[in-house]
Amino acid sequence: MKATYQLLPLALFVSLLSSMAYATTGYFMHGYGVKAQGNAGTSIAQFQDALTIANNPAGLSWMGDRVDVGATIFSPDRSAQISGNQMPQGYPNANGNYDGNGRQYFVLPELAVNHQVNDQVALGLAIYGNGGMNTGYKQNPYAAFGNQGTAGVDLTQVFISPAVSWKYAKNQSIGVATNILYQRFEAKGIGAFAGYSQDGQNLSNRGKDDATGIGARIGWTGQFFDDRLTLGASYSSKINADRFKKYQGLFAEQGDFDVPESYGIGAAVKVTPKLTVAADVQRINYSDVDSVGHSFDVAQLQQGHVFGSDNGPGFGWDDINVYKIGVSYQAHPKLTLRAGYSHNDQPIRDSEVFLNVLAPGVVRDHLSVGATYNIDPHQEISVAYTHALEDEVKGPISPAFGGGEAKLQMSQDILGLSYGYKF
Repeated sequence: MKATYQLLPLALFVSLLSSMAYATTGYFMHGYGVKAQGNAGTSIAQFQDALTIANNPAGLSWMGDRVDVGATIFSPDRSAQISGNQMPQGYPNANGNYDGNGRQYFVLPELAVNHQVNDQVALGLAIYGNGGMNTGYKQNPYAAFGNQGTAGVDLTQVFISPAVSWKYAKNQSIGVATNILYQRFEAKGIGAFAGYSQDGQNLSNRGKDDATGIGARIGWTGQFFDDRLTLGASYSSKINADRFKKYQGLFAEQGDFDVPESYGIGAAVKVTPKLTVAADVQRINYSDVDSVGHSFDVAQLQQGHVFGSDNGPGFGWDDINVYKIGVSYQAHPKLTLRAGYSHNDQPIRDSEVFLNVLAPGVVRDHLSVGATYNIDPHQEISVAYTHALEDEVKGPISPAFGGGEAKLQMSQDILGLSYGYKF
């Protein structure tokens, strides 16, 4: 364990400077930990590695001493289409198909450690990506409105989460994790909208900016009926992060961009000694973050509620529910197979498509498969693959921006690989 802890500063450095990630349930990850990804993220009542800290920290009480290291590769396909646009005053229209894949592959590392102090207390630490958003349009979708150069956004959110779990009864435990947030953001190609901002100098093309914050996650779990049924619940608080000063003319409340609260419940049933079926229901309250939840309303802009102001516009995202189901099967003493499906509500309303060309997080359905191979009693390798089915949202563009219709599309392929060591 001493050698493991000595590696943590290096892992922290790698995580913070890693490639930008692109998440799937809005801009949250669909699953934390490669094993959970193989079950489409089902993890609130099914504990499979030390990354349970990111899902339900109460699961540490059932993990024993172990370390897990992994990486996930994202390959999103995002695009936008504008049709029927007629810019006034002789400007060219914005009609066309726009490829948002300025970058195709993104790598997100993860690391977690658990140490069983005694029969009741377990201590852990996880470093992982909470989520993110990325678009890169070489052909600027907003060029007709005076914008130049490439357009897009880049958002990364990383959590450093020390955790403790207390097994207060033979079959029940509670856990608490501190979520220390580091996030980084950049926006390009929207500088011509400075007239709609209270600080047009800090709206676009200001390079990367970062911010930090702190929150908490609390979880509970219990095992019943001779451990054939496991129940779990988890809650993550909203994180009030520092402001992005370089983008205080873009995000509401002078650059404020918080992490929304989320919570969920789960159950896992051991149908047979080899077969386990688990299900989760999760809630993510995007609308509680003004920069995300506020509507992009032209009438509000004309009344002074401009970008960067206290009541300034956001991306108009709704709160969403996420439904997950996963199956794990012990096919061989050394081999576990996994599969899962998840579905989430659509966060982007039809009326909010214009600004969300920058953030087309429209996918809702995920199909996952995965496996773990036990090399020996101490070592294991896990792999997971997820395909986020293509989805789209289309809706009207305000006449103030030439009218017409915009359509957002996205699909995604996700491949994860991890190594686990049990002491």
